[in-house]
Amino acid sequence: MTINHEAFWSARYRDAGDDYLFGTAPNRFLAEQADRLGAGMQVLSVADGEGRNAVWLAEQGCAVTATEISAPALAKARKLAAGRHVTVDFVLTDILRWDWPVAQFDAVVGIFIQFVGGLERALLFAAMQAAVKPGGLILLQGYTPQQLVYKTGGPSAVDNLYTEEMLRSTFAGWQIEHLKAHEASIEEGLAHVGHSALIDLVARRPLG
Repeated sequence: MTINHEAFWSARYRDAGDDYLFGTAPNRFLAEQADRLGAGMQVLSVADGEGRNAVWLAEQGCAVTATEISAPALAKARKLAAGRHVTVDFVLTDILRWDWPVAQFDAVVGIFIQFVGGLERALLFAAMQAAVKPGGLILLQGYTPQQLVYKTGGPSAVDNLYTEEMLRSTFAGWQIEHLKAHEASIEEGLAHVGHSALIDLVARRPLG
């Protein structure tokens, strides 16, 4: 069955009411990468949701573009950015059909963007890689298959989850600066709460 991603996510964000489904604080892994994300960097946050990560990136001095498929989520994101007095270029789009920029960003960020698997994920990752300038970074955090046991967030389809082997294969030819599967207790709004099976990646595009 094909999922209508826009309808699915918009319903989830609406159902949260005035609350932020994933909270307003940045993802912990992303915040830990602050030293890699200097002022003036051009950064793309993919499927950014209600703005927590894009707003934090803007607070670090980055020039941030953030994509999101859900209009209700973007309304909350714009409210969050205004309340925190930062500017973000929010783009309402389906990233599987977006006309992706090429070699434009110093960093591309994907935090829990595990709504597709298989061929669609391969195409998404290829677009993300192409959007990074030579020498730039991709930063990812996602769930591993062990998350299906914990059920504290994330997709229910194992094909949508990440493994170290899959990420090493996907980023073959890139410099992998950090790759770690681990478990931790997280608390991100209403939707990501509890013991979780996580995997983090920082990969740098070659200069050549």
